[in-house]
Order: sequence, then structure tokens, then C-alpha cells
Amino acid sequence: MGFRRRFPGCTPKAAPPFDPELGAALAALGNGPREPITPDNLAARQERDATTRPRPTAEELRADGRFEMAEFSVPGPPDAPDVTLVSARPAGLGGTLPLLYYMHGGAMVMGNAWSVLPRILREWAVPLELAVISVEYRLAPHAPYPGPLEDCYAGLVWAAGHAAELGIDADRIVIGGKSAGAGLAAALALLARDRGGPGALGQLLLSPMLDDRGSTFSGHQMTGLDAWDLTSNATAWKALLGDRHGAADLSPYAAPSRATDLTGLPPAYIDVGSAEMFRDEDVAYANAIWQAGGQAELHVWPGAYHGFDGLAPRAALSRDAHHARTRWLQRLLGHPGPGGRQ
Repeated sequence: MGFRRRFPGCTPKAAPPFDPELGAALAALGNGPREPITPDNLAARQERDATTRPRPTAEELRADGRFEMAEFSVPGPPDAPDVTLVSARPAGLGGTLPLLYYMHGGAMVMGNAWSVLPRILREWAVPLELAVISVEYRLAPHAPYPGPLEDCYAGLVWAAGHAAELGIDADRIVIGGKSAGAGLAAALALLARDRGGPGALGQLLLSPMLDDRGSTFSGHQMTGLDAWDLTSNATAWKALLGDRHGAADLSPYAAPSRATDLTGLPPAYIDVGSAEMFRDEDVAYANAIWQAGGQAELHVWPGAYHGFDGLAPRAALSRDAHHARTRWLQRLLGHPGPGGRQ
């Protein structure tokens, strides 16, 4: 079924316009970095990502003593390798701190636990007095589902069980992530609920990758325009799911948009751009949480594409998004904001 036949009212002219600042930043990239990921170029793209993505050392992350850093190799899922957790906290803070347990983005096929930390530490760990653990989960297709999710779950169980030695409050753990990492965070909330695992205080879902089916209006509407498109998305989901991709009975732990029971989940913060392919699946997920009697705060940033705040962090819309996320974390944690501890 063709694009226009399936969505007759959707044409490129009908797509939401980009915010001017964000559009300029995306245009400056040119077409090269936005080349879709396909099964044929996936291995090359993974190799390029592994060699070019910044991966700060522990010494660099300590930032001249501003942060305490540690890496832990903890028991992984049964019959799987250990999981590496990268732990960080502002130096000099005694007592127990709330924890942001974070999963990096990269469409389940790229990224690493170290590269996301500098921004998280600067923007949240210091002003909110948070400890952070970033999870180095295995990547698809070398580790298909459920490997990455089980890595994240094993790390969460270990962190909650070792809260005292880590100096964290096991009752104040926020799970979060961005893009694929946010999809993993949503799945982790479902899995922990159903297994009776560590409870989370909240789930921070930034442009979450939730639905393997590629059937939303926004997915087709923004193809060829958004920084992430249907071709790349399908490649990533197929790498993760293999022959299970698109299956009618796919587990919600694999693709949280498949969940039919969203009761009993921690409060969620969900944000997404109006001009990105994940818009409709993310709005639908927030709506499903509300319909289940749950709590969700939803932000749809006008004219924003996927990953906008990373590409144009100084843009006004990116600053607004950061402030909204930070205010949600402050309310969730009962933190008074910059200036002191309660």
C-alpha cells in the first residue's frame, strides 16, 4: 500500500514546519549525516559510531574533581555477560542521593553509556543533587531482544540491592532515557512492575522509541523530513526483533506501544517534537497511561524534530524543553531547585 493511498490527507506540504532555529541547525548538517540506516549499511554505521562518538574517560568525567566516578561490572541476565554500570555523583555530597538510572539512545544499535554523562551531570546531577547510573547494555543485532532490556533490568536490580554502598535512596530511583533508551525505560517500568522488581519513583521518557510497526500517521508524514525516518527505524527494529518484527503477538516488553495494561506504572514525563516521526506513538502512549488511570506529563514541542535539543542545545525551544524536564524532576523528587537541599 503506497504512502498516499494509506494516508490520503498526508503530503509533504501538510507536514508541520520546523522551528526556525532548529531548521537552520538541521539544514547545516546537509544530507550526509542524515543518510538512512539500512540493513546493508548498518554494520558500517555501527563501526563509524563506535570510532567517532565521543567516549569520555573516567578522568574526564570527574571534571577536575567535581564528580565522583566508578564503573561496576555486575551480574547480567542468566547465561549472559556481566553488565557495566557507569556511576557518577557530585563530589562532596554526603548522605543518600536520589538516583537517575539512565539508558542511552542510539536506536538499540548504537551509542554507549559514557557519552551521555557529561550533559546529564552538568544539567541535572549538580543542580538537583542526583546520583546517576548509565547502563552499557548490549546492542542489536549482536544481542537481539530481550538481551538489551534484560541487561537494563539486571543492572537496576543490582543498583537497588546495593543502594547503601552506592549512597543512593532505593525508594527514589527515576528510570529514564532518550529515544531508544526511553523505549527501554518504558519497557523496564513494565517489566519491573510485572516481576515485582525494584519500584521506580518516575519514568523520564524523552522522544521514546515505542512502536515497531511503523504505521503511525506521523511516521509517514515526516519521512524524508525528520532527522530519523521510517527506513532507519525499521532497520533498527528488525535488528532488535528479527523475525518477530511486526508480529501481532509481540511482547510489550519488546515494544511498549503494544502494552494493553498500563496500570500500576510510575508517573511518566513524555516529550516529543511535533515534527518528528515518533510524535503519534508517544502521544498515544501518554493517552493510554491516562486512560489506565495513571499519571503522565506530556509535552509536544512545536516544530521540533527527533534529537533537536542535542543538535541545537542553545535554541530557545531546546532551553524550554530542558527547563520543563528539570521542573518535572524537581517536583517528583521534592527538590527545591538550585540553591540547596531539603
